Amino acid sequence: MANTPSAKKAVRKIERRTAVNRSRRSQMRTYVRKVEEAIASGDHGAAAAALRDAEPLVMRAAQKGIVHSNTASRKVSRLSRRVNALSK
Repeated sequence: MANTPSAKKAVRKIERRTAVNRSRRSQMRTYVRKVEEAIASGDHGAAAAALRDAEPLVMRAAQKGIVHSNTASRKVSRLSRRVNALSK
């Protein structure tokens, strides 16, 4: 258990950051799921619109250190390929 003032403050700070990170991660997953559902429905327009909404959130999560930048790029790339495949 933290027993110095600075360690106690660090614990409080970590709790606040964890809450923010959890919220951002959840929001990112929600938007990615919306893209997945649009792809599953086969509607290219809806899937493209959902991807436009999801991409900034995924990349911002990478910028904030919630997911690795390569992971975010891979997610966006794979979703983009699947959305583009719907138009063919």
